[in-house]
Amino acid sequence: MKTAIVIGVGPERGLGAQLCKRFAGDGLKVIIAGRTQEAIESLAQDITRSGGQAVPVVADATSEGDISRLFDAAGADLDLAIYNAGNNTPGKIVDMDAGYFEQSWRIVCFGGFLFGREAIRRMLPKKKGTILFTGASASLRGRPNYGAFNSAKAGLRTLAQAMAKEYAEEGIHVGHVVVDGAIAGEKIFQRFPDAVSREESLISIEAIVNAFEFLYGQPSRGWSFEVDVRTSREKW
Repeated sequence: MKTAIVIGVGPERGLGAQLCKRFAGDGLKVIIAGRTQEAIESLAQDITRSGGQAVPVVADATSEGDISRLFDAAGADLDLAIYNAGNNTPGKIVDMDAGYFEQSWRIVCFGGFLFGREAIRRMLPKKKGTILFTGASASLRGRPNYGAFNSAKAGLRTLAQAMAKEYAEEGIHVGHVVVDGAIAGEKIFQRFPDAVSREESLISIEAIVNAFEFLYGQPSRGWSFEVDVRTSREKW
């Protein structure tokens, strides 16, 4: 049975959880990875009740040992790996603590390296597989007050592009999804309850998941590296 790993899974109405549900619905066994045991176990139970297969695994994206064990759990059936870890880290550079900057880079970029490397190692023997990374508008341009997040996301995008070029001839499809704007999910509604009244300006989670599903389904004679998703109201 084809297996997918999704890391960076949090609330049920979040991108990571909805990616798990979509690919489980498509018939893949999904390994759900996140830092909060309660959240990933609840999601795994929900998927199982719906007739899918899911295994929760607590993992830290920046731990080499955790990531290696995560891919060991997937075994030889690994077909899809999605890196969705990393939250926005705002702040003025002049006021920024060095540890804060480094942690943003570690979760977004260094974690992406560990995850991508282990996925490639598992996919090379079969010369087949797809690795997808969640990006942001920060992946493409620097903005004031977001120096840590911009540099981390830009680094991840360049790393993903290097992987895509390095391993395409080995049958491994690497892609990057730019999420250009705020997502209409649980996190933003909890932080900003009034966001419900302006939901039309927030990106639909389902639309983002569609982009991941599109990249995963592409044949080798028609691969895309990048898809960007935004609302019709976004200025870009």
